[in-house]
Amino acid sequence: MNESAIRDTIVRLAQSLFQRGYTVGSSGNISARVEDGLLITPTNSCFGFLDPARISKLDATGKHVGGDAPSKEIFLHQAFYETRKGAGAVVHLHSTHATALSCLPGIDPDDAIPPLTPYVVMRVGRVKLVPYVRPGDPAMGDLIRALGGKYAAVLLANHGPVVSAKDVETAAYASEELEETAKLVLLLRGENPRRLTDGQIEELIRVFQTPKS
Repeated sequence: MNESAIRDTIVRLAQSLFQRGYTVGSSGNISARVEDGLLITPTNSCFGFLDPARISKLDATGKHVGGDAPSKEIFLHQAFYETRKGAGAVVHLHSTHATALSCLPGIDPDDAIPPLTPYVVMRVGRVKLVPYVRPGDPAMGDLIRALGGKYAAVLLANHGPVVSAKDVETAAYASEELEETAKLVLLLRGENPRRLTDGQIEELIRVFQTPKS
């Protein structure tokens, strides 16, 4: 897919996420690798009203070379690309249920989104809870780099989910799956829900080549 098509895909999927309430106001950001650098939604932009021509572009060294000023959370995206070589896109949302879950005590930091359904295993993989840092703080990138590329998705404490994948569509769909599973987690709190077994998870990983963690 060429750069123009990737820009259009970012706009189309961002608008869909906004219209269905997965992000509000100017929250969230989407990025994608291109042949000569990186595209990312601009700072303080709204997913519902993006202009493909104004999406920010950075060159291979991280220098801003086109479009509006990049999201202040660019460090977060760059860290995923540096540590997960197969990542072609990153989606960061402030979706309601995943963000609510990120605020709760007692979340397993190594398995923040439990394997309640096969689809969260197939599309998201194991999710790491990452300690809180201020949005836009470069330390956010350091926390992701410290994971060594082991997780395709993380849950930022008191902030929201971040998902990397091979392309923008896959990352967006995985982000939706993470949000819907977080909703299930909250609905089932206190009910001791049945989780998929290790054997069932291993089968899904083998058959569907799910994100490795």
